[in-house]
Amino acid sequence: MIEREDNVSEDDKTVDALAGKGTEMMVDLREYLKVYFIMGSVNCKKNPAEVLREAIDGGITIFQYREKGEGALEGKQKLELAKELRKICLESQIPFIVNDDIELALDVDADGVHIGQEDESAAEVRSKIGNKFLGVSVHTLPEAEEAIQNGADYFGVGPIYPTSTKVDAKPVRGVAFLQELRSHGCQVPIVGIGGITAKNADAVTCAGADGVSVISAITHAGDVRAEADKISKAVYRGIEERSTADR
Repeated sequence: MIEREDNVSEDDKTVDALAGKGTEMMVDLREYLKVYFIMGSVNCKKNPAEVLREAIDGGITIFQYREKGEGALEGKQKLELAKELRKICLESQIPFIVNDDIELALDVDADGVHIGQEDESAAEVRSKIGNKFLGVSVHTLPEAEEAIQNGADYFGVGPIYPTSTKVDAKPVRGVAFLQELRSHGCQVPIVGIGGITAKNADAVTCAGADGVSVISAITHAGDVRAEADKISKAVYRGIEERSTADR
């Protein structure tokens, strides 16, 4: 980071803090984050492996294994499902991320880890996972600044819209915080999450997100492949709208 003089404004300090890593490293990550599918066994109405394969066929670009909630798998069962889903991602050449469980991520050689504000600190996780991707959920500018300083590669921002997936979800933010992050010079890849569907994904990427995270819109769909495809098209439509507006 470029050193600034002592009389620099607080806004300029925020821009520096949110600038993040070099743009070259982020180009591929932004592409991976376009359609970010999150799922655990409790989210599925059928075999999770089948759901993942269909979602990949529909155009998801990255997958996060999140085994949480009532009835979630534990121990050996959790490990075995993680291995199965990891294998599918390897075959399809899409990144496999593990939510919160660092030990599991290392056991299956995941491509990265995603953590929330109530989980282990980003600095501690970074020290354990080395150069793997590290995603952090943020809800305020100070949280975003701290996450970057501690090695975050991307942000999960939300909930954008009301969601029933997380019973302890933070207050709904809409797209306002996405716009706030960008207005403060945030160059770190951002994924919007919370209540996102094919009907509103374009608004999220148009507002500044690089991609969207989806759980129930895909896992509860009658046709998983078709729904993932609709979401993918909406994501790219929003990005194109933003690009056109910036010209």
